[in-house]
Amino acid sequence: GAATTQVARVSASVLKPLTLESIQDLDLGTIVIGAGTWSGAQVAISQAGALSCANPNVTCTGATQVAQYNLSGSNSQTVRVSVPDVILTNQSDATKSLTLVPDAPATVDLPNSGNKGVTFAVGGSVTVSSSTADGVYSGTFSVTVDYQ
Repeated sequence: GAATTQVARVSASVLKPLTLESIQDLDLGTIVIGAGTWSGAQVAISQAGALSCANPNVTCTGATQVAQYNLSGSNSQTVRVSVPDVILTNQSDATKSLTLVPDAPATVDLPNSGNKGVTFAVGGSVTVSSSTADGVYSGTFSVTVDYQ
């Protein structure tokens, strides 16, 4: 029989590995709890660094800042960002904790030129009540990035 040859195109996309570097930590400042019995007071800092502390039962003071990360990889790619809730543990009493709900971008677009990588911010919120124990609460983020 007669042999037949068909031609098919082949392509492959090769992407640089993603590099994620922590630049600064998240700080919600000092949250002063008011008297009485109450619950559900949310204190939040947005990705843009805006503090929200509107509940009359709490007073927010001190310096605040968002967490910042620098992300680099292949040019002109969109990267998914995943940040689960963070358990903040009271440094004076490990049985007491707060849950930080992160405010992170769902995706970050890597630029095609210019600066190395792109910096993005992560904010978050905690909810306190009159029964929240005093002390310094701290924890660590698990930030995961992958190409979309």
